[in-house]
Amino acid sequence: MSKERITIDEFAKIEVRVGTVQSAERVPETDKLLRLIVDFGEEGGPRQIVSGINAYVNEPEDLLNKQLAFVTNLEPRTIKGLESNGMLFAVGGDETFAFLTPDRHVPPGTAAH
Repeated sequence: MSKERITIDEFAKIEVRVGTVQSAERVPETDKLLRLIVDFGEEGGPRQIVSGINAYVNEPEDLLNKQLAFVTNLEPRTIKGLESNGMLFAVGGDETFAFLTPDRHVPPGTAAH
């Protein structure tokens, strides 16, 4: 199930940063989507990120103040009328789904490498 190999230069284009979730709520009229407001320590303030993770959280509030990994250099995308400015970076699916999170608190916006 491996995907096509890429060069290190192609991989270097992907920006993964840790963000701190400031708010999380279900997107009305959807079963999968959560609207997250995430602090990356940027001058412009927090970003809105829409993610299909509702099935993996008991309550959206459980995500508050959690530090999670996000791809932060994707072009914005409109999902159900909401502009999403990043993508949650997680692993697995169904019973194996897991968030990627640092093992200790790090400043918002800390880059993966």
